[in-house]
Amino acid sequence: MENFGTLKEILLTEKSNALLSDKQQYVFIVDQKTNKGQIARAVEKTFNVKVVRVNIINCCGRPKRVRSKSSRRYTLVGKKKKAIVVLKDGYKIDVA
Repeated sequence: MENFGTLKEILLTEKSNALLSDKQQYVFIVDQKTNKGQIARAVEKTFNVKVVRVNIINCCGRPKRVRSKSSRRYTLVGKKKKAIVVLKDGYKIDVA
């Protein structure tokens, strides 16, 4: 998988902004099928920085009922994968 589609967006919340200001950690929403190595390479190529560490969080979705004539089924809505990326000292990503 190439860089295209690996990184979906930078997550900007109160918690991610606290991580950014205290520990220089950036939070991304990434594709479900990517692994740590692919995420690190995508961040390095996209932003021209050096990545030290990548942590992954799989967020489970909530069940939503899908009705049909024959049966009642449930699917997961809001399922996503987050990556917390730690950069080498001296490197920075401009999020503004």
